[in-house]
Amino acid sequence: MRMYTSVLRIRFLNGLQYRTAAYAGIATQLFFGFIFIMIYIAFYNQAPEQPDLSLQQVVSYIWLQQICLSLVMLWVRDPEIFELITSGNIAYELCRPSSIYPFWYSKLLAQRVANMTLRCAPVTIIVLFLPEPYRLTIPTSFITFLAFLVTLLLALLLVVAISMLIYISVFWTMSPTGSVLLFAVLGEFLAGLVIPIPLMPQWMQLITYAFPFRWTVDFPFRVFNEHVQGSELIIGICNQVGWLVVMLSVGYWIMKKAIRAVVIQGG
Repeated sequence: MRMYTSVLRIRFLNGLQYRTAAYAGIATQLFFGFIFIMIYIAFYNQAPEQPDLSLQQVVSYIWLQQICLSLVMLWVRDPEIFELITSGNIAYELCRPSSIYPFWYSKLLAQRVANMTLRCAPVTIIVLFLPEPYRLTIPTSFITFLAFLVTLLLALLLVVAISMLIYISVFWTMSPTGSVLLFAVLGEFLAGLVIPIPLMPQWMQLITYAFPFRWTVDFPFRVFNEHVQGSELIIGICNQVGWLVVMLSVGYWIMKKAIRAVVIQGG
C-alpha cells in the first residue's frame, strides 16, 4: 500500500508543475462557462413552463462542471500509459514488483487531483463574485456541502475506475482514439455534461440510470444544488459505492486477462 501512496504523492507533485497550462485552462473554462450559461438563459426566457431545475441551479451546475472539469471529464487521459501499451514498453511495467492496476489507478487519480488543485480556487473565487444570474450559488446548509464533498470524492474514484477500462481496452484495439471517443462521447452525455439530466426527456433519464456515468457528474452536482436530499441522497451514495465496487472488480479482472494475453515484440 505504501508503494501506491508514494506513486500518488509523486505524481501529484509532478502535476503541480504545469502552472502555465493551468492558467490557460482557467481562461478557457470561464469562457465556456459564460457561453453555456447564456444559452440556458435564452432557453429559460422562452420556456413555456418551469423545468425541473431552476435557472439558478443550472448556473451552479455549469460552474461546477468547469470547477471540477479535471475530476469528472472522461477525455482527461494520460498519453504515457497509451504509449506503454502500443509501443510494447508495457514489458517494463510487468517487471515492477507491483500490480499494474492499482499502480496505474494511483497515477490517474493523482493526475486529476493535481489538475483540479491548480484550477479550482481561481475559478471558484471568480464565479462566487459574479453578478446575477451568472453567480455560483453555494448551499445554504453546511451538511449539504459535506454531503457534496463525499459524493464528489466517490464520483472521482468512479471516474478513474471507468477511465481504467479505456486504457485496458487498448490492449485489444491498439487504438487509443477509438476507445477514448466511445467512452468520452457516450459517457459524458449520459453523465449530464452535455445536458443536465433533469432537463432530458423522462425516457432518456431512465436510460441514464442503467449506466454508472450519471453518478459521476449529475448526482454530486444536484446534491450541491440541494436538488437531492434525504433518502434520495442516501440511496444515491449507495449507488455510487455499488458502481465503484463493480467497476473496480471488472477492471481488475479484465486487466488480469489482458496481461495474460499480451504479446510483446512478437514473443
